Amino acid sequence: MAGKSPYKNSNKVIPYKEQIHIFAKQIQNAECIIVGGASGLSASGGGNFYYEDNESYRKYFKPFADKYHFKGAFAGMQYDFDTPNERWGYLTTFLHTTQTAPVRKPYIDLDAILNGKDFHILTTNQDTQFVKLYPEEKVSEIQGDHRFFQCSRQCCDDTWDAVEPVKKMYEAMTDGTFVPDELIPHCPHCGAEAFPWVRGYGNFLQGRKYDHEYQKMSKYLEKNKNKRLLFIELGVGRMTPMFIQEPFWHLTGTLPDAYYVSVNDKYNLLPKEIEEKGIVIVDDIAKVLGDVRAVLEGGLE
Repeated sequence: MAGKSPYKNSNKVIPYKEQIHIFAKQIQNAECIIVGGASGLSASGGGNFYYEDNESYRKYFKPFADKYHFKGAFAGMQYDFDTPNERWGYLTTFLHTTQTAPVRKPYIDLDAILNGKDFHILTTNQDTQFVKLYPEEKVSEIQGDHRFFQCSRQCCDDTWDAVEPVKKMYEAMTDGTFVPDELIPHCPHCGAEAFPWVRGYGNFLQGRKYDHEYQKMSKYLEKNKNKRLLFIELGVGRMTPMFIQEPFWHLTGTLPDAYYVSVNDKYNLLPKEIEEKGIVIVDDIAKVLGDVRAVLEGGLE
C-alpha cells in the first residue's frame, strides 16, 4: 500500500516493441493460459471511477457527487448515510453502473488474444466484465460479483440474484439518490437487509459459492500444471497482491514450464528468482493488449 516492495526487476530494460513481441510469442507457445485480471484492467478501459472525482465518475454518480462531494465511487461505499433509502440509492447506482456496462475494449482485445487457446480467468474484479464474455466455468471470481446479494448478517450460506432488484430500484429512484422503502432488498431467510456479495464493504460471505470459485481455479491448475503454462497478470495494485500476483510468482517459480507476463501502468515488480521466466511491461494496459492483438493478427511489425 505504501508503494514499496523488495521485488525489483534488475534485468536490462527491453524496448517496448520487443516486449510486445515476447508477450505475443508466449501466447503462441503456451498450451494453457491463466489470466489474472485486477482493477487496473477495467480502469484502462474507462472503468476508472472508483478512486477519483473524474469525468467517468461524474457520468454515473453525478447526483451523489454534487450532494456529498465524494471523490470517487469507493468513497460513497464507505459513507454512513442518514437513511437506508439513500444508502440503497448509492448501492443501486454503483451496482447498476457495473451490471449494465458494455464489455470494455481491453477485455475485447484480450478475448481476441485468447482466441483458440485453452485458458482460465482468475479475477478480483467484481464488475461482471469477464462473465459477460465467458461461461461461468471459465471464470473464478474470488472477491465477489455485483450480480448477487447475500444476507448482511450472514444468517445462512446463500446468495441470490441482484440484477432484477437493482433494475427495479434504479428505475424507482425519484431524485437520483433515494430508493423507496418497499424496494429495499431483504434476506429471504431472516428478513435482515441484503448486501452485495462483494468483499470490502461489509460482512463478505465466504461460503459454498466462494469455495466453488476457488475450486474452479484449483482444478484447472492441477490439470495443467505440467504443461507450457502462461500466467498473465493484468492491473494488480499494491492493496491486494496476495490474490493474484504473489501466487503467480510462486507458481511460475515452481512449475517446470511456466512463464509469467505482467502488464501494469505503475509497477515494475519481478522477483529475482523468476527473472528468466518472466517479463513486466510497464505501460497502459489497453495499449499493450491492443498491440499484442495486432502482432498476433499480423498487423504490427
